[in-house]
Amino acid sequence: MKNLKSKLVVAFIALFSNGVFAQVDAVDKSGLAIGGYDVVSYQKDHKAVQGTADFTEQNDKITYHFSSKENAKAFKANPKKYLPQVNGYCAWGVAEKDSKFSINPETFKVVDNKLYLFFNGDLNGTTVNTLDIWNKDESKYLSKIDSKWAAIK
Repeated sequence: MKNLKSKLVVAFIALFSNGVFAQVDAVDKSGLAIGGYDVVSYQKDHKAVQGTADFTEQNDKITYHFSSKENAKAFKANPKKYLPQVNGYCAWGVAEKDSKFSINPETFKVVDNKLYLFFNGDLNGTTVNTLDIWNKDESKYLSKIDSKWAAIK
């Protein structure tokens, strides 16, 4: 019985963690940015909020979803203020690995009013949260991210 309970707990955690660590492309094949998350909420509410197709704006042929009409209007008025850095790719991946990695929209940081997104999920059987790595030497990554992005975009 104890073994069965342990297996059920492990199965539940595995099932639940798939959603928690879900990676998305910066822009998916349909043109939707960062899995439909509201880019205004990161700065306004300091949290990741899923947007809805009811409140949508376009910028450079990319679709952004918002959680409210107010957030969509704020984005439309000043998209540059809310757009994620490095086009929504993993900031650490660009700064450290010269690569465009997918991101977990719930793993983010706002620095100097700029939104940075990060990979946080399974990598070859190991959970990797690049925000944790970023936080250990943020000034180093910030100092080189723009030049690295210019070279790989």
